Amino acid sequence: MPGTFKTEAVVLRSIRYGEADRVLHLYSADRGRVGAVAKGARRVRSRLGGRLEPMARVNLVLHSGRGELCTVTSADTVHAHPALRDRRASLERGVQACEAVLRLLDSAEPNPAAYNLLCNQLALLDSHAGAATRAQSLAFRAKLLLAAGFAPELSSCATCGAREHLFGFSPAAGGVVCASCEAGSFPLDAEAHAFLVGALSRPLSDAPEAPGRALAQADRALAETLEHHANVRLPRVA
Repeated sequence: MPGTFKTEAVVLRSIRYGEADRVLHLYSADRGRVGAVAKGARRVRSRLGGRLEPMARVNLVLHSGRGELCTVTSADTVHAHPALRDRRASLERGVQACEAVLRLLDSAEPNPAAYNLLCNQLALLDSHAGAATRAQSLAFRAKLLLAAGFAPELSSCATCGAREHLFGFSPAAGGVVCASCEAGSFPLDAEAHAFLVGALSRPLSDAPEAPGRALAQADRALAETLEHHANVRLPRVA
């Protein structure tokens, strides 16, 4: 319905449009995905431009008209994450987080858990240089799958329900599988299994660590779960 509304959002992506405008992909606290145009945002004297950079958390006033894109009429910074932008590793992890949300959550329905998770991830990357690790980013991705309803089954065989001898992971089945149901699965070592369990059960700020082999297996498990059940392909976390 046309009209003006307020929302808090994170800028996922900003694209140059025309001579001075920007098209924004936003993820908002109470409206899910929102597309918007910030007219004149690229002009030197614009009050909008510096506040609408990717990964910025902002309070917005938008006008919804007849088109697909809303128009930004006002923007105030909640958190600009300046330290995140000064460190290459943190910047890359922040971009990965926003891209994952952009590709996985395309609905206009609000998802408070996903929004809070994204804000938490960006704040961690901004405040703590050590947060920009592969393990921490995989923990974020695991929690994002949970918020989106695609978390893999880890407590019992996804095919038969057995709770012992869980030696493989089946993307098609959606989780770990036992020796009797391992056809079509790939190996998931105990360390990889433990990492995924810990990533989902522990706070993001206390994400578990794991050896490189275990992280590679966990990464594959998360990526292929999304491909099979959400038709979404995300780049692997390097």
